Amino acid sequence: MNTVFFAIVLAAFAVAAWKQLTGQVSGDVLPMEALSSAMIDSAGGAVELAIGLVGVMTLFLGLMKVAEAGGLLVILARLIRPLMTRLFPDVPANHPAMGAMILNISANALGLGNAATPFGIRAMQELDKLNPHKGTASNAMVLFLAINTSGVTLLPTGMIALRASLDSVEPAAIMPTTLFATACSTVFAILAALFYRRFFPLPPAPEPAQASVQEGTHDSVGAEDHNEADGQSDSQETAEYDDRAYPLWVSFAALLAVAALIPLTILHGRAIAPWILPGLMFGFLLFGVLRKVPVYESFVEGAKDGFQVALRIIPYLVGILVAVGMFRASGALDILVNGIGRWTTALGMPPEALPMALLRPLSGSGAYGVAASIMSDPAIGPDSYTGFLVSTLQGSTETTFYVLAVYFGAVQVKRIRHALLTALSADLVAIAAAVIAVSWMFSL
Repeated sequence: MNTVFFAIVLAAFAVAAWKQLTGQVSGDVLPMEALSSAMIDSAGGAVELAIGLVGVMTLFLGLMKVAEAGGLLVILARLIRPLMTRLFPDVPANHPAMGAMILNISANALGLGNAATPFGIRAMQELDKLNPHKGTASNAMVLFLAINTSGVTLLPTGMIALRASLDSVEPAAIMPTTLFATACSTVFAILAALFYRRFFPLPPAPEPAQASVQEGTHDSVGAEDHNEADGQSDSQETAEYDDRAYPLWVSFAALLAVAALIPLTILHGRAIAPWILPGLMFGFLLFGVLRKVPVYESFVEGAKDGFQVALRIIPYLVGILVAVGMFRASGALDILVNGIGRWTTALGMPPEALPMALLRPLSGSGAYGVAASIMSDPAIGPDSYTGFLVSTLQGSTETTFYVLAVYFGAVQVKRIRHALLTALSADLVAIAAAVIAVSWMFSL
C-alpha cells in the first residue's frame, strides 16, 4: 500500500503541476487550487463516511452478537464446512471467524454492502487472533479479502433501485450478467490468491514467548479494558473449537437450496429487494428468541464496538480517499481514459463506460455517481448497451482500495502481501466477464 499510495499522489501532483506550468487552465480555477480543494474535500468526506458507518456498524454488529449468542455462526460454519475447511485449512471449523466470513459473503451476495462491512471487520478481527504474524496479512486474511472483493452477487439491490429510479423498463435485467461476472471473478480470485502466495512468503514464525508479547501489545490497541483474564479466556475459547460438521448430504442440500434461489432472485429481484434488510433484522432476533437468548442485552453488547471500529478506520480512509480525490481532480484519470479508450472500444468497452470501470476500485461513491450520470444521459439511458454495462460493472466489481484500507486498518495490518494484486486481478476478470455477458445478452 505504501507504493500504491505514493504512486497515486505522485501522478496527481505531476499532472496538476504540468498543467499549471504550461498554462493549461480550464475556467477560473488553477490546477493546483483544484488539487488543494480536492484534498480538503476528500479528507472531510472520509470522516463523514466513517461517521456515517457508525450507525450501520452498530446495528449489524449488534445483530451479529445475537446470532453468535444463539449459535447461528456455528450452525452456518458446520453447514458449509466441506467447502470452507478446504479454502481455509488454517481456521478451525467452528471458529467465530468462519461464521463471520459466511455472513459477510452472504450479505455481499444479497447486495448489502453496508451490512457486509461489519461482518467482514468482525471476520478480520477473529482471523487476526489466529495470526501469529501481527501486522502482516495471513494467507487466510488475503483469501478472505479476495473472496470479499470479488464476491458472488445474487441481488445487486443498489443498481436495481437506481435503474428503476431512471425509468428503466427492465431494472432487474442486470442480475444474470452480474451473477456471471461475479462468479467468474470469485473463482479467479480464489485461484489467484492460492497462486500468488508462493511469491509473497510469510516471515519466519515468532518464538512462542515473543508471539505472546506481540499479541498482548496488539490487543491492547483501542481496548483499554482488556485484562489478563480476558486474554486467557480468548485463548481457551479458540482452543476449544472442534471440527464437528453436519452430514455431507445436509451440506449439499443447503447448497442446492441456495442455488435454487438464483432463478427466484432473477425473476422477482425487484419485489424481494425491499424485504431484505427488515427480514435480516427480524430473522436474527427471532432466531435469538427461539434459542432463548436475551436479544436486547446481546444486541447492546455487540453494538458497543461499532463506534470504536468506525473511529479506528478514519486515518486509513482519509489517506486513500484523499489520494483518489487528487487523482480525479488533477485530470490524471481523464488522461488515462483518453489514452486507452480507443483500444477498449474494440473489446466491447465504450469510452463512456471506461471512466466508471477505472474509478470503481478507487471510489465507490464516485463510480456510482458516474454510472448514474451515464444512464441519466438521454442519448444513452439505462436500457442501452452502455447502460447495462455500467450497471453490471457497478454491481460486479468492488471498491478494492476502500475495502483493503477498512478491513486491514481495523486490525492494524500494514504488510498486505499479495492482497492488492489478487483483488485487482479479480477486478480485471470481473470487467472482462461483464463485457462478455452484456455483449451476449444485449449485444452491441
